[in-house]
Amino acid sequence: MRNLLNFLARYNSLIIFLILEGIALYLLSSGNSYHNTRIVKATRGFAYRFEQIVSSTRNYLYLKQVNQTLAMKNAVLQNQMENIVKSRDSLFFLVDDTIHFQKYIHTSAQIVNNTVNRQKNFFTVNKGRNHGLAVDMAVVSDDGVAGIIVACSQNFSVAMSLLNVDFRLSARIRSNGYFGSLAWDGANYRFAVLSEIPQHVTFGIGDTIETTGYSAVFPEGVMIGTIADYEKSGGDFYRIRVLLKTDFKKLHYLDVIGDLTRNERLELEQQFQ
Repeated sequence: MRNLLNFLARYNSLIIFLILEGIALYLLSSGNSYHNTRIVKATRGFAYRFEQIVSSTRNYLYLKQVNQTLAMKNAVLQNQMENIVKSRDSLFFLVDDTIHFQKYIHTSAQIVNNTVNRQKNFFTVNKGRNHGLAVDMAVVSDDGVAGIIVACSQNFSVAMSLLNVDFRLSARIRSNGYFGSLAWDGANYRFAVLSEIPQHVTFGIGDTIETTGYSAVFPEGVMIGTIADYEKSGGDFYRIRVLLKTDFKKLHYLDVIGDLTRNERLELEQQFQ
């Protein structure tokens, strides 16, 4: 109570001024239609701007929830697309027709830990065995290749990032179909190196580099990046510097892709190795 009295005693002049100013504005607006109109318009304009600020703030606070919803819907659509593609190839099929099985399954995930400044980088996602994830599943962002799952617990998975000197990926030049091996050289996190492309092959700066599908991990045609520059590395091959499409410092929501026919394919191929 004493604090309140001290406050009123200290600011009594300001309080009286504000009260009198309010009375004056009321009398002015009630006795003059012009001023009344202007005051009402100004009040409505202030209220409208305040509502816009509140709405923008509310939308910003819900962005995380919106992004999670969109990521889940994207995974559902990817799975539906797989069903559409597999049914497009045949007019009739049996219920137990193994040829008609879906090839890929998609699961949305969110990064909870990530590194980009080491020679061997990994990242962690918030999905694990309970959500259907397993070792050797591909991980892609909205832009392109991100990594491959190397370990799973019940609710989390660790993926080897493309920014890992041990990471190898079968990649090709989209314009001509020639493929080679893509790896990160441990230098700049924005670039990787594509090798084993013969020197008689024709390509240019800006050409798209994508996955081949030969690894039984990544689907065919996933974006990796574009050719930034190239040089002859000795012998009969080029050393091609690839600007990665994925910015690993901005990774957040990801798509984990599982090849449902992987084990069947590997078992068959091992018979001839």
